[in-house]
Amino acid sequence: MQSWPSTPVPRVPGTPRPLRLYDTAAREVRPTSPGPVATMYVCGITPYDATHLGHAATYLAFDLVHRQWLDNGHEVHYVQNVTDVDDPLLERAIRDQDDWVVLAMRETALFREDMAALRVLPPREYLGAVESIPEIVESVAKLLSAGVAYRVPDQEYPDIYFSHQASGRFGEVSHYTPEEMATFFAERGGDPDRPGKRHPLDALLWRAARPDEPSWESELGPGRPGWHIECSVIARNRLGMGFDVQGGGSDLIFPHHEFSAAHAEALTSEHPFARHYAHAGMIGLDGEKMSKSRGNLVFVSRLRADKVDPMAVRLGLLSGHYRSDRAWTQEVLAEAEARLARWRTAVEVAAAPPAEDLVTRLRDHLSDDLDTVGALAAVDAWAEAALSVGGTDAQAPAAVRDAVDALLGVAL
Repeated sequence: MQSWPSTPVPRVPGTPRPLRLYDTAAREVRPTSPGPVATMYVCGITPYDATHLGHAATYLAFDLVHRQWLDNGHEVHYVQNVTDVDDPLLERAIRDQDDWVVLAMRETALFREDMAALRVLPPREYLGAVESIPEIVESVAKLLSAGVAYRVPDQEYPDIYFSHQASGRFGEVSHYTPEEMATFFAERGGDPDRPGKRHPLDALLWRAARPDEPSWESELGPGRPGWHIECSVIARNRLGMGFDVQGGGSDLIFPHHEFSAAHAEALTSEHPFARHYAHAGMIGLDGEKMSKSRGNLVFVSRLRADKVDPMAVRLGLLSGHYRSDRAWTQEVLAEAEARLARWRTAVEVAAAPPAEDLVTRLRDHLSDDLDTVGALAAVDAWAEAALSVGGTDAQAPAAVRDAVDALLGVAL
């Protein structure tokens, strides 16, 4: 599957800061410690609708991780998937009398356009579930052979499930209680009441073919993959066990990231699947979480069609800390547009205060668990001084423009 175009990232003078990031599994902010090649997997979209601001906020957060690693001199091997066959996609296609393949292709193309407009650096590898089915089948077959997966005793639909305790470490990503797990499993794509399962929390690996559903022939019998095994296999086969960061929205902590890790660790007998689990908060509108089920989505493509500058959208989403649940409002957008205009005016002055102190402050804030609130305030202070007091450094405006571009991804 084709990714989206990249943009050049300027080199910024001075001394970078190693990135410290909150780890959901460790429950603390701690250093990421990649080698020469930093590795990251971020779970992608299920393409049954356009990119909304909740999606955008997540991918912006991990774009900042990408940029901090580049600033530290690492090559970055970033992998992202597209869940281009799954129940929500098929349900939307039926509802709209659309071809599910065409729907997935159309929305994936729109997602790529939105990411390019927001200047999100693309993954090195961008893969769909459909193109990954052969390797998913191979992994499910190995889990069956190892005795950690089983078929339900259903002659018509012999689905394959994963015994959730098989790795011996289940719960170490989320730290949720059994009651919380049961609630989130049912709310987030699980099927606790499926007859024939050995435990309500066991997760689907392979869904046997049903009438009028897409399926693929395989040694497992005709069918299609479950959700969690898709990301587990794609990440492990591209990055290996113990890659640096597994990322996504906070709604993926359980069951998705818990099971992705459990599948890989049960399959390989190695731990950990990822060395860092990082999660972005949810974006709300008018006091409610933004979600397709509520119908209160703000789409990036709609904002772009309304001639909203994507850099203002980016600044609006970066104006709150990535881990916090936060609101998108007209006031947030208006403040972001005013900030963008002020910064652009400031980098056009003939001379300004030196850039070195600002670059240091940007690095200090962003290396500290992506403190964008502090980073934006630092640029605000420099811009205010440049516009009200001025300075003597004719090179500073261009240096600030490059630093804001490289570290925050905002084109001035």
